[in-house]
Amino acid sequence: MATEMSVLHLFLEASLVVQFIMLLLLTASVVSWTYIFQRGAALKRATQEVENFEETFWSGADLNTLYSDLANKPDLSGCSLIFCSGFKEYVRLRKASSSVPESIADGTYRAMRVAMSREVDELEQRLPFLATVGSISPYIGLLGTVWGIMTAFIALGQVKQATLQMVAPGIAEALIATAIGLFAAIPAVIAYNRFSTKVEKIENTYGNFMEEFSAILHRQSIANRG
Repeated sequence: MATEMSVLHLFLEASLVVQFIMLLLLTASVVSWTYIFQRGAALKRATQEVENFEETFWSGADLNTLYSDLANKPDLSGCSLIFCSGFKEYVRLRKASSSVPESIADGTYRAMRVAMSREVDELEQRLPFLATVGSISPYIGLLGTVWGIMTAFIALGQVKQATLQMVAPGIAEALIATAIGLFAAIPAVIAYNRFSTKVEKIENTYGNFMEEFSAILHRQSIANRG
């Protein structure tokens, strides 16, 4: 009896529609876990990059030297990329004799804003998929359950006497779809909420650095002009 009521046996005995729904949910779960590990590693690298850069930047390093060191790296990201984008625009605008400190500050801030937007978009990759899986998987599983129970009762209507032994396998087959839907949805929701919070925290750090760095460059522009 245990073998007959195993998950694999119930899956094989389910209707094609329920089997398709189960496979769809299992695929979504596997893809979700892949993205969870990828995004977790990417956000961990981004957090580490921010910490390393801020430690170097606020240690009093010369801006020209820091820019020269970072500009030679092919895989800039995070605060390093924002800094290089802003400092490059600052140098370009400062060389223009007609530039005033206010226009230099505005141009520098816009360059950093574009770089930050691209970095945040990169950090948010795959998060919409996790949100989608977390929100619709239970409903897809419920659809499989409803379909399975409906099929089971239609079959029972064709027999003269229904017993628990006849009803239980059909209902169990149907309920597995809901269980798989929850199995796919719960980790996706947890990961999405956690990653969204991390992205928001990193984005705030980027924004704070942009404000502080813009103020530093604005003061330098005024000093150089004077």
